[in-house]
Amino acid sequence: MTTDVQRLTIRNLGPIVEADVEFGDLTVLVGPQATGKSIFLQMLKLVVDTPSIRKELSNFSIDWNDDLPAFLQAYLGEGMDSIISEDSMLAVDGHARRLTAFARKQPGEEKAEQLFYIPAQRVLSMRDGMTRSFAEYRFGDPFCLREFSHKLHVLVQSEFIRGEFFPQSNRLKETLRNLVAERIYGDLKLVKDTTGYEKRIVLETGGGRSLPFLVWSAGQREFTPLLLGFYWLLPPTRTSTRQSLRWAVIEEPEMGLHPAAISATMALVLELLARGYKVCLTTHSPHVLDMVWALRFLQENGGTLEDVKSLFSLSGPGANLIAEPALEKVYRTYYFPREGLAQDISSLDPGDERSEVSGWGGLTGFSEHVAEVVSKVARRAERVA
Repeated sequence: MTTDVQRLTIRNLGPIVEADVEFGDLTVLVGPQATGKSIFLQMLKLVVDTPSIRKELSNFSIDWNDDLPAFLQAYLGEGMDSIISEDSMLAVDGHARRLTAFARKQPGEEKAEQLFYIPAQRVLSMRDGMTRSFAEYRFGDPFCLREFSHKLHVLVQSEFIRGEFFPQSNRLKETLRNLVAERIYGDLKLVKDTTGYEKRIVLETGGGRSLPFLVWSAGQREFTPLLLGFYWLLPPTRTSTRQSLRWAVIEEPEMGLHPAAISATMALVLELLARGYKVCLTTHSPHVLDMVWALRFLQENGGTLEDVKSLFSLSGPGANLIAEPALEKVYRTYYFPREGLAQDISSLDPGDERSEVSGWGGLTGFSEHVAEVVSKVARRAERVA
């Protein structure tokens, strides 16, 4: 399978009754918890990276004997073999694929990884500020978490000899560094503590005092493995992407973050798009969809480079290189409801008669409900007065 996947269709797999997704440059999946968004994207990873996944599992002596349920437990996690049924179906660009084929090893198969997956459980990739290798997890822990954690471990051990992770002038453009500093780390530095036997990542104050992982803010703990994931995707070289990678999946980039910090994170996503990655996100944040809706609005209403820069607070060196491609990208959004039938809501039209479109997959519904209740009470108070 290649990076040329344009459309993935899944039927009757876990909570997914049917999801027929045509990918844009940025594809966003929304919906309540446990509606199949992560399963869908993990299956995309499996479609794109089957050989490298099987090889990685084999390298760590994980053997599933070509058995699909055992393979799904090794890949998706313990107990996840229960999501398949006789009616389960997967198709790539309209061509059906037998699920059992994913579990069958092919002698001598070699194919480099093409999709980098940043899971929602990314905070588990760091234990007291120390990254974890693939082997530190147990069988039945999700492959995408184990692989992500291992990549960060390699990154920290091999590419940061001097031990300063942020700010790093050769990792992010100045405009992005400024946003991350202002909205997430403040005046603190992210560094490798080399004073003890075990090397750990700490925040360092201007006076050189180390702040260990557990005293960081929740947002800093969530964002740091995400930042390292961006570092993996954005190598400090003249090449735009790392090796063979062409896709990036990021689950819930907003976790633990203030809206201003979410905007900074979405600016980092724009950098991925500018470098040619196809990006898929899951989100429970209306703020993320605010920005996606705004980008589509700019495209359809003569928005300019300066408008994109203003929207994302981009300024200074590198801002134009990030903002300009954003006006040419394709943005798609899909809603995964409890009923299991995913819906294309890419227009994000607030005036659409369908509530799933106008309410952005339910993300604005709670705010509207609050406003209705408050208005009702206000009217009642006026009548009493």
